[in-house]
Amino acid sequence: MDEAKLNEAIANPKNLGEMKDADSVGTVGSPECGDMVRMWLKFSEKDGRKVIDRASFQSFGCQTAIAVASMATEMLKGKSVEDALALSADDLSEPLGSLPPMKIHCGQMVEGALRAALENDDSEKELSEPKEQKSTAPTLAESLHGGAPSSGKIKIVFEDPDAKE
Repeated sequence: MDEAKLNEAIANPKNLGEMKDADSVGTVGSPECGDMVRMWLKFSEKDGRKVIDRASFQSFGCQTAIAVASMATEMLKGKSVEDALALSADDLSEPLGSLPPMKIHCGQMVEGALRAALENDDSEKELSEPKEQKSTAPTLAESLHGGAPSSGKIKIVFEDPDAKE
């Protein structure tokens, strides 16, 4: 694993947060263990093909999941839907180098969120038509709490690997 790239992606994740004008959203994870990734996609048309214009994410999970999702959202820009569907968990985590066996699930969660977003795509209308804002998907916090709205704010705290207990 490339520690420098991992640390940079953890310290400064790109494309973190909900995308209000997304064409599609996908969520994958397990509320039981707390690891979840939600990915938003916005499409455009380029040379007669539908391509991913922007991608963003939210994650409840370890730092590696955040790093992989950050790298993946950058990698997806400009990819056609077909090319994005062909990406594996290994492809999405490749910029970070080989993940240790106990972190392979992080790439798989990001791949799952991407595939779910691509399957939930309802932007088959003409891309130039204005879209209604979607608000049917529960927030990531609501997903963790079985659909019930969260009563407080969620704070993401990054672990300091050098900290002494």
